Amino acid sequence: MSQSLKKVTLITGASSGIGLELSHIFAKNGHDLILIARSSDKLYQLADELRNNYSIQVASFANDLSKMSEVQYVVDAIKSEGAFIEYLVNNAGVGDYGKFEDQDWDKIEQQINLNMKTLTYLCHAFLPVMKTKNTGHILNVASTAAFRPGPLMAVYFATKSYVLSLSEALSNELKDTKVYVTAYCPGATATNFAMNAQATNSSLFKDKKLPTAVEVAEKGFEAMMSRKQVAVPGYMNNFLLFIQRFTPRKLVTNITRVLTSED
Repeated sequence: MSQSLKKVTLITGASSGIGLELSHIFAKNGHDLILIARSSDKLYQLADELRNNYSIQVASFANDLSKMSEVQYVVDAIKSEGAFIEYLVNNAGVGDYGKFEDQDWDKIEQQINLNMKTLTYLCHAFLPVMKTKNTGHILNVASTAAFRPGPLMAVYFATKSYVLSLSEALSNELKDTKVYVTAYCPGATATNFAMNAQATNSSLFKDKKLPTAVEVAEKGFEAMMSRKQVAVPGYMNNFLLFIQRFTPRKLVTNITRVLTSED
């Protein structure tokens, strides 16, 4: 990582989907970047592209953030270079489809580690300096899944509820500072998430015209810069969440089961 890279934006899960598009948006707006993803080829290609197109500095880490040893390595490397993470984008996340008792424990643990533990660790690692400098922004990518239980994707939905709760709590703790935390809660998006989660036949994704990663990333960037505490993109997502407030929780869970089921 370049010694001159000081004030930067850190984006996890940067090599594809929403993270890829957020990387382009931040680069276009002149941010020097630290990008993290498991896919080294895609990541290094993206870093070169952003350097060439936007004349910014880009450092990249091809690490598996579901493994705490690799998370620690990345954090130590960033701190040793003296980089100030002014914008932290916790975008990396993973899901898995199926009944809880049938799911592989390693996949369950990966969801817990990446979606919750790593996100929490990165906030904890970089928030103190933001607070000392009295400037900083954190974007924690949750999901509309955060607002309800999710049969057949039980662990994924639960991890996103954690992200929403943590983000709102941190935002409150920081209310007298100029450090801001946004919980960003998009719905189903046209990315590789469904394929990776083996949920392509779920009614959530199958034969649906979903918003693109570009559209969702643009709304996420806007929400972060507007310092929103919680942001849900899309009229229909907001309408459904509004209706959900007046619906018995058991019924909400049953409806979600229908939505997550395969045809």
